[in-house]
Amino acid sequence: MPSPIKKIFFRNYVFDIWENVYEPAEDSFLFAENLTVKEDEDVLDMGTGCGILGILASEKASRVIAVDINPYAVRCAKENSKLNSVAGKMLFVRGDLFRPLRTEDKFDLILFNAPYLPTEYAEDGSWLACAWTGGASGRQVIDRFIREAPKHVGQDGRIFLMQSTLSDVNDTLKGFAEAGLKARIIAQGDLPFFETLGLVEAKR
Repeated sequence: MPSPIKKIFFRNYVFDIWENVYEPAEDSFLFAENLTVKEDEDVLDMGTGCGILGILASEKASRVIAVDINPYAVRCAKENSKLNSVAGKMLFVRGDLFRPLRTEDKFDLILFNAPYLPTEYAEDGSWLACAWTGGASGRQVIDRFIREAPKHVGQDGRIFLMQSTLSDVNDTLKGFAEAGLKARIIAQGDLPFFETLGLVEAKR
């Protein structure tokens, strides 16, 4: 097992960060600070990274399925679930967005800190680049998520999606509306160079 290159602390949780795994940053902490989970909800943590959101969600959730395309992230998140004594409530799956799930799988809450920076896919093809590169417009992964997520959210379920104004939050609100969901920005955080982070909530 790889040795952690850094430890991150949030509230009473600790997270080991491995090489090739996204280190929680402003977006992760804004998401975590505004994350609301109801008792016994079934939660999907898409793009789990080091597992921070899924592990926080497991405090109240009945079950958390954590998905990531990055194999290093899946292993890192699994180890962090053990480190924080919640491994029994979590299942870890490697895959590209919803592909590893069954069509009939539904969740009360879906979380996604999306790759949203408008950058062409990293030429080195690194696993770490998957966590932040969103193609030329920044919406390559976001648009796929918006098309697929409504099929997997329960009747009274919610979706939390984190992105940046650099990848056009209005397009996200419009996309959810076209999918029959009501969407709004529930938290924002300003970054340098005229960029603002936005946490979008969408529900039926």
